[in-house]
Amino acid sequence: MRLEPKPSPSIVHTLLYPAGAIVATLLVASLLVMAAGASPFNVFWLVLKGAAGSQFALVETLTRATPLIFTGLAVAVAFRAKLWNIGAEAQLYIGAVMTVVLGTGAVTLPSLALIPLIMISAMFAGALLLLGPALLKTRFGVDEVVTTLLLNFIILLFVSMLLEGVLKDPMGLGWPQSKRIIAEAQLPRLIQGKRLHFGFVIAIASALVTWVIMKKTVLGYEMRAVGHNGEAARFAGIPVNRVLMKTALLSGGLAALAGFSEVAGLKGNLTLDLSPGYGYTGIVVAMLAMLNPLGVIAAAIFVAGIFVGADAMSRSAGVPSYIAQVMVATALLTMVTAIMLTRFRIRWR
Repeated sequence: MRLEPKPSPSIVHTLLYPAGAIVATLLVASLLVMAAGASPFNVFWLVLKGAAGSQFALVETLTRATPLIFTGLAVAVAFRAKLWNIGAEAQLYIGAVMTVVLGTGAVTLPSLALIPLIMISAMFAGALLLLGPALLKTRFGVDEVVTTLLLNFIILLFVSMLLEGVLKDPMGLGWPQSKRIIAEAQLPRLIQGKRLHFGFVIAIASALVTWVIMKKTVLGYEMRAVGHNGEAARFAGIPVNRVLMKTALLSGGLAALAGFSEVAGLKGNLTLDLSPGYGYTGIVVAMLAMLNPLGVIAAAIFVAGIFVGADAMSRSAGVPSYIAQVMVATALLTMVTAIMLTRFRIRWR
């Protein structure tokens, strides 16, 4: 058996294989649900109802989707240029650190000036964090999968040190948490009394801007060219290393916005459990979206809906909510297979 590249993948296959990946995910989840002694149809209905069956459920889904859009965009941008950024979790936390440093009173400005300042500073910190692994890759050939993955643990330990030291809230009764950011640094709520905040609007705008960059600019063309074939792009005169640097800056900045939005829009302070793995889940979101920035919005809402709906389903049907993690992991594997079948055909000897 061998794989042959398809000269021009058809639109039918481009749509059919991803749809088949979702069907395969549902089939695997159905088998697990039946093994747990429940009806798959009832469980899936409860998941859908828990994710979008009321205003509260829909708001919770969109709130959970907000950081996933940012991390999904960060991964999609990097993977498009074959810069394997596995460190979106670290970039998220460094963006959150910058938000707390500037948002707890170090800078006193009106909201219209302070929020953009914090947002830009958070993006700058995330961009610089990913710039290090990108430099190691381009200058010394160091595998960025290893460096970005290890940075996740290094930054978490760094955040833990800060929360036990200079950033620790003296009024926090000993808990490792930062002080709350001031009111001028907080993002407004989109719906009064609900958790959905203006970070969701920023996430949608970021996806649109990213799509324009990827599809309508010279940088986007260069990123796609480097991702398809780096050696051919270099032969054609594209500065591959410079493109990878720019890609790293954009990807790290987008991931850092997830930390900014979670602190400024939802939590109000920094804790070690700020992210339940948004950086890693962003990889799933990007792959489900097939690295399309606009598709990231739908994929993030889909993944967030599974997690939110699974929590509600678990209380009603008695099926463990871990089924959501199995569904997301299965969706990643099947979607990777679908992408492969879209671009390659299998030949049997």
